[in-house]
Amino acid sequence: MKIGIIGGTGLEDPKIIKELQEGSIETPYGKVNFVSGKIQDIEVFIISRHGKKHEITPTNVNSKGNIFTLKKLNCNYVIATTAVGSLREDIIPGDIIILDQLIDFTRHRHITFHDDFKEGVKHISLADPFSEKLRGKLIESCVELQLPFHNTGTVITIEGPRFSTRAESNLFRRWGADVINMSTSPEAILARESDLEYAVIALSTDYDCWKDGEEDVSFEMIMKRVEKNADKAKSLILKTIEKFSEKSKLEEDIKLIKDSIRIIPDFPKQGIMFRDITPLMKNPEVFEKVIDIFFKRYKDKDIEVVAGIESRGFIFGSVLAHKLHKKFVPVRKPGKLPSETEKEEYELEYGKDSIEIHNDAIQPEDNVLIVDDLVATAGTMLAAAKLIEKFNAKVAGIAYVIDLPELKGKEKLKNYHTFHLIDFEGE
Repeated sequence: MKIGIIGGTGLEDPKIIKELQEGSIETPYGKVNFVSGKIQDIEVFIISRHGKKHEITPTNVNSKGNIFTLKKLNCNYVIATTAVGSLREDIIPGDIIILDQLIDFTRHRHITFHDDFKEGVKHISLADPFSEKLRGKLIESCVELQLPFHNTGTVITIEGPRFSTRAESNLFRRWGADVINMSTSPEAILARESDLEYAVIALSTDYDCWKDGEEDVSFEMIMKRVEKNADKAKSLILKTIEKFSEKSKLEEDIKLIKDSIRIIPDFPKQGIMFRDITPLMKNPEVFEKVIDIFFKRYKDKDIEVVAGIESRGFIFGSVLAHKLHKKFVPVRKPGKLPSETEKEEYELEYGKDSIEIHNDAIQPEDNVLIVDDLVATAGTMLAAAKLIEKFNAKVAGIAYVIDLPELKGKEKLKNYHTFHLIDFEGE
């Protein structure tokens, strides 16, 4: 995961960003300088829109070079910050606006990478110019941080470097613009052409010049208020990056997986709450998340064999074995395997049962990962582990999707390295 950040953010602080370093890229549109590093486990690339000393005028900002650079660096998302003037009474200085629409009123900017149609006609849709996914995460972060914010807003981008006349300011209000700046529209258009997920944190600093009784906007006013409220933007960016971290993504994926499992009461008999994974399996996106989580867990482990327990362990185990490029071995109920087998018996509530593996399926010293969909009392899983050990092989790990903690099956597996995704407790 890589995130680009455009604007003056104050994140270029060794206390915030790890592995801090400066870099540059030569683009077809000129050289672009940036600062890179890591925030949590996310790679970030920060570009100062107007230069470190604010020496670049709005018209001369190299938006094409900046967006080209972030695309070249394989950024998945781009968060931009901008100071804006308020065109609405209820957007007061200090408020944050998570923009959802724009009006481009620039005249001299380079706002497309498609200077000709020699390689085909290129017309992009800009109906919704900002990334809804990224906007959603910014909004969630604003709520969690209890920041004063507006979850929608239309920005009109003017050419600059001058500010508006009163007539223009009132005209823009009648057009439906909520805030005004000199930077957003070119970046948003170029980001869309580049298939980048782009969203903006707009920080209100003034009322432009339309509001009676308010001081007219000036650069000095903007800079003072930006500096005063810079921590809001900084904390919002950090909170949003946190949501993209591996841990947060894992939590999000696991919630999606859990929500995809259907609970059937009184099946197969009265009093049992059956966890039905068939909705999970019919959803390719969710099923892939399960396999990806297991794959990331075990891809660097010393494993020769993946053993799947009949029957749903076959589903997860065989796909995982294929992705890991390892051998797959089925652990079956009695009488299902055609060749000679090794058997392990285990106790049931009333009576006994057993599982089998072909005699030639596992070699001595093999490291074996056992996979199943669910562990309840762990009778079958424990038997599978003992069966593998009969081959003088090692149980390198036990992986399963669902654990039922109340049945204490995991406690019986305490001598093995276990990993599961979901707990269904007290349901």
